[in-house]
Formats: sequence, structure tokens, C-alpha cells
Amino acid sequence: MRSILVVEDDPQLRHVVARLIEADGYAVTAVGSGADAVRRALADHVDLIVLDLNLPDVSGQEVLRVVRTAKPRLPVLVLSSVSAGTTRVELLENGAADYVTKPFLPAELLARIRLRIGPQARSGRPPTSVEVGGEAYLDLERRELWSRGVRVALSQREFGLLAHLLRRRGEVCRREELLADVWGIGFDPGTNVVDVYVRRLRRKLTENAIETVRHVGYRLAAG
Repeated sequence: MRSILVVEDDPQLRHVVARLIEADGYAVTAVGSGADAVRRALADHVDLIVLDLNLPDVSGQEVLRVVRTAKPRLPVLVLSSVSAGTTRVELLENGAADYVTKPFLPAELLARIRLRIGPQARSGRPPTSVEVGGEAYLDLERRELWSRGVRVALSQREFGLLAHLLRRRGEVCRREELLADVWGIGFDPGTNVVDVYVRRLRRKLTENAIETVRHVGYRLAAG
């Protein structure tokens, strides 16, 4: 899940912005001072910073300067009531990735965050999801597979097979085990149904996501 640091000294607005971003599928850390912002940005894994300018200790401009020096690839989106064109130009020239003026439209702020973080975030990974591999994850609650931000249809059996492989990720799953758990068949009827469904899943997942263990069964690649 992508991680966003929200820096806003107004407690009420900080709460509103954090909840808004969390509802779109991101992990959020919210702080109210420039010193805390710098400490979190440099010590933690952060994918984007939403930064207010008027902070009680260290100014937003100074936070931007420190972050850009230490982590030049970390995007900083300024969210401020300062609307002067010269200020906006100066901040953008000094490395801010974007600038949104308060009061803001929630939909615009989320759209700009998605744009800066990249297409993977557009699906808004839900907390009930499990990474399958590469840029693919399985939403266990909605029973959906998402790959590179695009929903990939799964049949009931395909979902059951993938969910079983995920539970045993890195371990070998025997064909008999898969027949029993996914199809409810307690014996091997001599059918190749497991192999057929594995081939279907492979076409929908990243390359080599499901490994064949010869004469035994299948294994979902670890990590």
C-alpha cells in the first residue's frame, strides 16, 4: 500500500485530509509540525508528502528544501492557503511536484495525488487485499484480481484456486489437495482440471507467478 505523509498544523483540517486520503486506499501518517515532518520523511518510507506552508516551527519552504536535498525523488504536493502566483512559481521551481490552493476540492486533491504517485494507486488498494506478485493483488473481500490498476475477471474456481495458493505461498500444493479444497473432490478422478485452471490463472498473472513442481503440484512464488 502506498504511504502518504500529511503535514498540517490545523488539527481539524489535518484529520479531514488524512481521512479523505485513507478512504482512497492509501496509508497515511499525519503530523502537525515541520520538525516532525522532516523526521518522518527522512526516517520512514514515504511515497508522497502533502505539505502545508504555514507551520508553527519550521516553515513549509524549509521542509521542502530539506526533503528535496535528502530525497530528491520523493514528490511533495503543497496544500496551502497562500495563493500568490509568485509563491507558487517559486515553490515549483524549488522542487514541489504540485500546488493545490485551500479551500480545495477533495476530488481534485485525490486526482493530483494519484497523478504524482503513479497508475498503480488508481485502483486504491483496499485493506483486504493481498499482493500476488509484481503489480497484481487479490481483493479477498470483493473476490477480484487487479493487475497494473486494471480489474481482471476471475471465475469462482479461479478465485478459489488463487486464494488457496496464496494461503500456502512458497509451499508446494499437491493436486489432490487443490481438488479437495477448491473443487470439493476427495479423490483423484484422473482429470486435468487443476492444470487447466492453473494455465488460465497464469495468463492473468505476471510471468512465472505460479511454479510447476514436476509430478507433485504447484506453488505460488514467494515474495
